[in-house]
Amino acid sequence: MKRSLISAITALSVAIAFSSAVSAQTVLRASHQFPGGKGDVRDEMVQLMARQVAEADVDLEIQVHPGESLFGAKEQWGALVRGRLDMTALPLDYASGRHPEFSATLMPGLVRNHERAQRLNDSEFMDMIKEVIREGGARVLADAWLAGGFASSVRCITSPDTVEGQTMRAAGPAFDEMLETAGASIASMPSSEIYTAMQTGVLDGANTSSGSFVSYRIYEQVTCLTAPGENALWFMYEPILISEQSWNKLNEEQQQALIEAGEAAEEYFTAEAANLDTKMVEVFKENGVEVVTMSPENYDAWLEIAKQSSYKTFAENVPNGQALIDAALAVE
Repeated sequence: MKRSLISAITALSVAIAFSSAVSAQTVLRASHQFPGGKGDVRDEMVQLMARQVAEADVDLEIQVHPGESLFGAKEQWGALVRGRLDMTALPLDYASGRHPEFSATLMPGLVRNHERAQRLNDSEFMDMIKEVIREGGARVLADAWLAGGFASSVRCITSPDTVEGQTMRAAGPAFDEMLETAGASIASMPSSEIYTAMQTGVLDGANTSSGSFVSYRIYEQVTCLTAPGENALWFMYEPILISEQSWNKLNEEQQQALIEAGEAAEEYFTAEAANLDTKMVEVFKENGVEVVTMSPENYDAWLEIAKQSSYKTFAENVPNGQALIDAALAVE
């Protein structure tokens, strides 16, 4: 009887010790709006980081909550900087209501192609953006610029006059203003709501990233796609961020594991970025959607409208607005 009691006590002690060791592991909750398990590159970036951090064996776990299952698309920045959320993959312009400088990361014509996006990552422009991110209460773990285009159920969107009379979703204030100046009406919403809005007639057209056009099956609701091509008017910065509060709770080993995982995620994304555009074109064509691209003349005409509207407003009303535009345009 004594031996049985001793064995039971020993077993219980081991169980308690094991439970304490497990509970000592730090868990980071990562949230984003994109579909999980369906090949969305932004979800895969976060999942890749989770796998790499687990392999680092530093008592750190990343739990990924895709598809707005934890926080809504527009709620993530606020949750992040208040410490209610640890990590997110976020279209940064979604937080421009709190930090208007972020609209520079979805400014019409500021990027144009994937090669220039990569050069922007190591520029004074991005240093300025990341300083605002840090001051706001977060930090960047991985950079990601996604190209995008336009899609419509009314007509192909090429020259500025083709949006006249259409109700468009444009993702951020800079694009909103440019499209309004060209004669479109604007309905604001996250990309996760485009499909339903088009299905119910709230929208005639939208612009968003190549990844979102496919992940959200927008090809089922449109007749024409304007793909990025060589003259992409639409590029959006969608980094992986960590709350500064969460970062400061980690030890050096855990922070280093996150840095290395972020580098791996960014490398993965860089290799996949252009493929997103190719895949989008293939999927839309397979579903009977007409696919066009903008000519250099179309691009220049849009850029002229943007400079007279969104560029001008941004420079006049946003702290360091002109300096941000100048820093971006200075990148060759």
